[in-house]
Amino acid sequence: MVSKESRAEIREEKHRRIRNRISGTASRPRLAVYRSNKNMYAQIIDDETGATLVSANTLQKDVKESLEKTDDVEAAKAVGTAIAKRALEKGIKEVVFDRAGYIYHGKVQALADAAREAGLDF
Repeated sequence: MVSKESRAEIREEKHRRIRNRISGTASRPRLAVYRSNKNMYAQIIDDETGATLVSANTLQKDVKESLEKTDDVEAAKAVGTAIAKRALEKGIKEVVFDRAGYIYHGKVQALADAAREAGLDF
């Protein structure tokens, strides 16, 4: 019988490989994305100090109140816009995008495109 590796394990392996190549600095922090079955999360992280500078997700009141569902492409766009606005308020304009092993498609792509449209450069 053939046994397959789980998709989660494959994604985590991809994420480890990606993280070996990219890192957030004070001048250009890392925009990390996490996608669960029900919610979307985004953080801007300075890896030199290990600090989260800005975060946004679909559980926060200001994001959630404008959404019908928290697990679709529209929710991802709302999180992307929110993270970009908060980053610009803190003076962060350029970031490195960390897709965390997810395929750049659907919700992950929608979040990235919304963040770009709202003013972040990556």
